[in-house]
Amino acid sequence: MKAWHEGPLAAFDTETTGVDVETDRIVSAALVVQDAPGARPRVTRWLVNPGVPVPEAATAVHGLTEDHLQRNGRWPAPVMHEIAAGLREQAGVGRPLVVMNAPFDLTLLDRELRRHRASSLARWFESTPLLVLDPRVLDKHLDRYRKGRRTLTDLCEHYGVQLDGAHDAAADALAALEVVRAVGRRFASRLDRLSPAELHTLQAVWHAAQARGLQTWFARNGSEEEVDPAWPLRPELPAAA
Repeated sequence: MKAWHEGPLAAFDTETTGVDVETDRIVSAALVVQDAPGARPRVTRWLVNPGVPVPEAATAVHGLTEDHLQRNGRWPAPVMHEIAAGLREQAGVGRPLVVMNAPFDLTLLDRELRRHRASSLARWFESTPLLVLDPRVLDKHLDRYRKGRRTLTDLCEHYGVQLDGAHDAAADALAALEVVRAVGRRFASRLDRLSPAELHTLQAVWHAAQARGLQTWFARNGSEEEVDPAWPLRPELPAAA
């Protein structure tokens, strides 16, 4: 039987106005589907006019200016519906979804669905759950004592994956997908016996442990930064009293 990392995979990525999942907005997104290693990927792209200012710092990362998005981007409401429908289609056929640092992109999508569609990510997947594979969580668990950062660029370099056009949603999604295939091959003896559904459940446990370790490190170094242990989606913040 073919290992999951040698079979069909999809990947999702976003570019945004910033790094706050509660207040920042999606400006571009991509869904990449690949039926087998080396097969030509099918790519769906979205460009969004977020309806809010796009900080220069964000433009410096992804190259999308406020003027360009206003001229060429679509309104968020229909785009968020299409993205959620695209992800649900992958879940419906049992295709695992690769999302690098899933709590960021999936939480942002959830907040955009709440903001523009009076919906939520959970509502879209009530009957058919997503099977998420997060290369950051997988790598950190399987090679936990390796020194250095674990950004997508770092993981691509470590696993020999080519990343052309970093911070383009489609390029990043495809690179993350290839990293997951590489992780699967390198740690086949530990991963091949696990199904994507089992891995999804285990990653929630692994991420929580990783978050606790990082929180301890922050505390030891005098930082008040808080690390959310939730994966692959952060819970909605309670409404202000």
